[in-house]
Order: sequence, then structure tokens, then C-alpha cells
Amino acid sequence: MARKKKEIPTYGTVVLKGVEYYRTRIEDADGRRVALYARTPEELLEKVEEAQRQIEDAVFRRTTPTVAEYCERWLTMQSARIRPTTLIDYTSKVKNYIIEPLGHKYMAEVSSDDIKLAMVNVSSKSCSVYRSVQMLYKCIFYSAVESKIIDSCPCETLSSKGGKPQNEREALTDEQVDKLLVAIKGLPPYVFVMIGLYAGLRREEILALKWDCVFLDAEAPYLSVQRAWHSEHNRPVISSDLKTKSARRDIPLPSVLTECLREAKEVATSEYVVANRDGDPLSYTQFKRVWQYIITRSTKERTYVRYINGQKIQRTVTPKLGEKAAHNGNVVYTLDFQVTPHQLRHTYITNLIYSGADPKTVQYLAGHKHSKITMDIYAKVKYNKPKELSSVVNKAFAPKKGATPNKTRKG
Repeated sequence: MARKKKEIPTYGTVVLKGVEYYRTRIEDADGRRVALYARTPEELLEKVEEAQRQIEDAVFRRTTPTVAEYCERWLTMQSARIRPTTLIDYTSKVKNYIIEPLGHKYMAEVSSDDIKLAMVNVSSKSCSVYRSVQMLYKCIFYSAVESKIIDSCPCETLSSKGGKPQNEREALTDEQVDKLLVAIKGLPPYVFVMIGLYAGLRREEILALKWDCVFLDAEAPYLSVQRAWHSEHNRPVISSDLKTKSARRDIPLPSVLTECLREAKEVATSEYVVANRDGDPLSYTQFKRVWQYIITRSTKERTYVRYINGQKIQRTVTPKLGEKAAHNGNVVYTLDFQVTPHQLRHTYITNLIYSGADPKTVQYLAGHKHSKITMDIYAKVKYNKPKELSSVVNKAFAPKKGATPNKTRKG
């Protein structure tokens, strides 16, 4: 079939320096009238078509931001309604998992395949990170739909299932708690660990705790959670903006923690219960150094770097239980288990449940916003013990007195 010949418009002409040109005017991307010239009508038509393509592209780029541009805008909009720590977390994930792979693309160009390919890198992270990034993709692109920047959301079918399952930390046993406290008695992390174990505070709540919220002389000693800690560029920031409304609570102190805090207050020179040498709240790196006192007393295999004669030497240490550290005779490897700050809080909640505390009491003392969080822990701790539940099951299904046992039918 013969190709249809283009219809050439009728153009006006103009003579420039003795040469006749065909001329027309078009409106550019900024709304200004500009003139185009050519020696032939065919050449001028090609110039007009190319200019129109460039204008459409310029308008498209101006009205459709790149993924990087819109992500920055979206994060700015969120900053007015979310906690600073949440914003820091969002910013890091958006930068690493959305802007890094797709930032150069325009929002309207992003397809569902582009997002699925970008999520492949996230699949090597934990389940919680995967779910969080998936949520951020949906929030950002649905926001763009609402703002009429794009017509539809390319991540509607994006699944939240993915990432590596996390190894759940069990609560510390009584024996492990005793070993831990003996190992760090008199050392910087001791008071932090005691508050975690016997008051169940989150790390950010312990590091923000001031003595004005510790009431040791009350009829029933207690502490009040009123502030939270977070780190910005390794600088501690103390805020009255807690994780949730439920985080603001008063926690009775068991006698063992009351005595610990009395001793700590007698020698305290800071308004903070856990402070650095200058009396200020700990920075992020300072907290890591404090926690290192626990790690160095464990049998966890670790690698460190030393410089010998200007050479960088990497060494791996596999500590043996009961031995002293080769470089420090004051350090003895007495902990044959690993401990995390959150594990202290989990131990507190677990002990409450074992003591017979009802779920609502546990929810309040733990500062959980939703009862589902409490009940998930409660059910796992209280009921996921076949040995302890066997008597309950046997009692429920024991033959009733005078009842005839069921006979097995022969096939």
C-alpha cells in the first residue's frame, strides 16, 4: 500500500540578506511566539514537527516530576505529621530503595515491572524492611494519583510478602539475667539494663529518662515515661513527642530496681538517669560504645582491625567461655548468649505474662498502642508451650466417668 503523502501547509515567505525563506510562527513551552525558517516548505514542516515534539516533552517534564523530585516533595509533606525518628527512617529507605533505582525516571513513566525489579534488591533485607519499603512505594504513588500527577498507581498489585524472615529473640531466662547483671555490675550499661529488665522501657525512653520523672520516695515508687530520645546526625535529641499516646505511662518499680536507682541517684551529676561524662544524653555512637561492654564479655565471634607497622591487619576472635580477653585481663567471657536492647523489654513483658498479669495490664505497662501487639506476644509466651499445656489438653479430653470408650470401626 502506498504511503500517504504529507500535506504541506501554505507558508508565508520572507527575504533575508537576499535569500527567500519560508516562515511560520509557533508557541513555545513558555507561551512565547517564535519564528521558524527553512528554504523549502518540506524542510519547514519537519522543523515545525520536531519543535512541537520538543515543546510537548518540555511541558511533560515540567508537569511530571521525576521520581526523585516527587519523593523529596512527599517527604517534606510528611514532615508536618510524623515523628522525627519516623521521618529519618522514611528518608533513608526512600533514598536507598526508591530514588536509587528509579529516581531518574519520570513519575508517569514508571511501570509496575520497574517497581517489581526495584524490589528485588529489597528482598535480601528483613521482612519488616521489605514491608516498610512496599508501604512507602504505595503511599508515594497513591499520593501522586491524588495530586493528578499520574493517572493510575503502578504498584496496586505489589505484594507485602517478601524479605528474609527475622530470627526472633527469646526472652532471657532467670539464669541469663543473673549472669548478665553480674558481668556488668558497676559498668556503664548496668543502670540501662536494669531499667530495661525491670521497667520494660524502650531504648529511646530509657535514654531520655530524667530524674524528675523517677519517684523513689512515693508510697509505691514509680517512674513516668514523658520523653523520648532520637539521634540526628549523631546528636541526641530529646522530645516530649512519644511513639504513641499509649507510651506515656507510669510504671511501678520493683524493689530491686528501686534500690538500683537510689544508688545511681546518690552519685548522679546529671539530670539524666543515663548520661555521658558531661552529663548530657548519649549520642548514637556513645550508646553503641556503652553496649560494647556487654558484647565484649560474650562468646560471640567477632572481627577487629589493628594497625601494625602501618599495615592494616584484620583478626577474628572466637572467645571461649570463662577465658580472659588477651588484650584486657579485666574482661572475662562469661556470657554464652547474645543480648539486644529490645530483648530486655521483651524479657520484662514475658515475666509479666508468666506472673499471671492480664493482657490489659501488660498492654498498659508495655505502652502498646494496639492490643493485638500485646495479645500476639501473650499468646506466644503463655500458650506456645506443649509440655505445660499437656495437662490442660488431657484433662479436657479425659474419658468421663461411666462413659463407654469409642470403639474403632473395622473397614
